[in-house]
Amino acid sequence: MTKERITALRAALASRCVVADGAMGTMLQAQDPTLEDFQQLEGCNEILNVTRPDIVRSVHEAYFAVGVDCVETNTFGANHAALGEYDIAGRVHELSEAGARIAREVADEFTVNTGQQRWVLGSMGPGTKLPTLGHAPYTTLRDAYQQNAEGMIAGGADALLVETTQDLLQTKAAVIGARRALDSTGLDLPLIVSVTVEATGTMLLGSEIGAALTALEPLGIDMIGLNCATGPAEMSEHLRYLARHSRIHLSCMPNAGLPVLTKDGAHYPLTASELADAQEGFVRDYGLSLIGGCCGTTPEHLRQVVERVRELTPAERRPSPEPGAASLYQTVSFRQDTAYLAIGERTNANGSKKFREAMLEGRWEDCVETAREQIREGAHMLDLCVDYVGRDGVADMAELAGRFATASTLPIVLDSTEVEVLRAGLEKLGGRAVINSVNYEDGDGPESRFAKVTRLAREHGAALIALTIDEEGQARTPEKKVEIAERLIDDLT
Repeated sequence: MTKERITALRAALASRCVVADGAMGTMLQAQDPTLEDFQQLEGCNEILNVTRPDIVRSVHEAYFAVGVDCVETNTFGANHAALGEYDIAGRVHELSEAGARIAREVADEFTVNTGQQRWVLGSMGPGTKLPTLGHAPYTTLRDAYQQNAEGMIAGGADALLVETTQDLLQTKAAVIGARRALDSTGLDLPLIVSVTVEATGTMLLGSEIGAALTALEPLGIDMIGLNCATGPAEMSEHLRYLARHSRIHLSCMPNAGLPVLTKDGAHYPLTASELADAQEGFVRDYGLSLIGGCCGTTPEHLRQVVERVRELTPAERRPSPEPGAASLYQTVSFRQDTAYLAIGERTNANGSKKFREAMLEGRWEDCVETAREQIREGAHMLDLCVDYVGRDGVADMAELAGRFATASTLPIVLDSTEVEVLRAGLEKLGGRAVINSVNYEDGDGPESRFAKVTRLAREHGAALIALTIDEEGQARTPEKKVEIAERLIDDLT
């Protein structure tokens, strides 16, 4: 039954606009749960999944009653960072499964009673820790997100929604954790990512929408979109960019406008008809496959959205992808219109004496300044190589990649012969990195370096530089170069 529901959801997303629910937190708080309901953990909405499932159930029922196709689980904060604030990080799986199970039961009841298939989106929120800024280790967050996803899969979620993301490295931790959970269960649920772009025009850490698309699409997600922070008006240009360049489905779940602070707290001014107007326009203009609401949106907002898009066919898109790499901040196309793609090599311990000496002496800021010099001189990407005899390459790469992640506006080319050194770099970079390089020098079996690096690149969505070297060595003739290049292309694609 689970596989049949997932197949039906994928078919719906490919053929029409699926409508999700609206705000969860305000709906829960409106029912005035007590401190006892929260187990003395005031504000931890996920606790209600086990103490007051009736309250959570009533929210799902209110949204399904107005005709939405799917609801999000009450698991937005069921992650290591958010639950850690309450010292209950060990309950990630429990609360995730409980939240998904409640939503699954309500969805199944409405499916039977109305004859309309209803689905459950497993909500995976950003938490309160930004790994790019060093608030928490990437691996800790990734493993906890895997527990989060496994719990929701066990509870009956039909898709996983990584939402309200503000740090691309946190987003990657959630996506990769979710992917590992799916691999462990053998299920192929749709994986959706919804980034949050502030009124400033970028994500919280300064990422442009192009950087987000470049970094996240190669992770193998099924859909990308926007939610929270602003109303639909402020999202339009970012959706336009995604519509032009994204090869995957698009979503949009805006707030009910920009909040207005009053003596009674935040007020969201967008009316139900105004939200419906905006979403109808987005479906017509940008071909959205999934829409809903975020902060300030109510069942009435979604009722009108459902009515407006029920018979609407999303616009057909013909995207023009731009292959490239990305820093935390911006995307850089591999194809430059007016020049070759210039990779700055002075941050290479084997090629720059100045950089190597600074690294050996632990003068990290001098290493960063070398990178900045190349940015000022017009490089498009920066090569980062820390390989040097007698050094702990993993530690050096973690240190420098972590610093370059925020100090460099350019994408990073991770240059190493050691798989674990490459891994250390990828776990510090929220953008899309490039790995230099792969070849067939030691063969292409399951334990070869070729296999290990390509698996790593695929998990992290990194690009690869491939060299025409095989088991016999460097190709010396045009014919041999073409032969190895064709073999590389076949294996890598």
